[in-house]
Amino acid sequence: MSDALFIDVQVDESVAHDPQLAAKLAEVCPVDIFRAAEHGVEIVRENLDECVLCQLCLNVAPPGSVRVIKLYDGGAILGA
Repeated sequence: MSDALFIDVQVDESVAHDPQLAAKLAEVCPVDIFRAAEHGVEIVRENLDECVLCQLCLNVAPPGSVRVIKLYDGGAILGA
């Protein structure tokens, strides 16, 4: 992870391999942080610095399964 990043995104292992969730995340993210890969959800790390904190990913995922971590705010979780 680059020192210049303001956020990190984590997807819980329990849903990381769900192709339907991967497709939803890829569809709703306006800055392409998520990719629907053959094996499930893939985080596009080079796009993390583009996150606008819109919470669309949080809204389509099961509660608590996607975490947007605000590194600039002591690791606070977005929406928590």
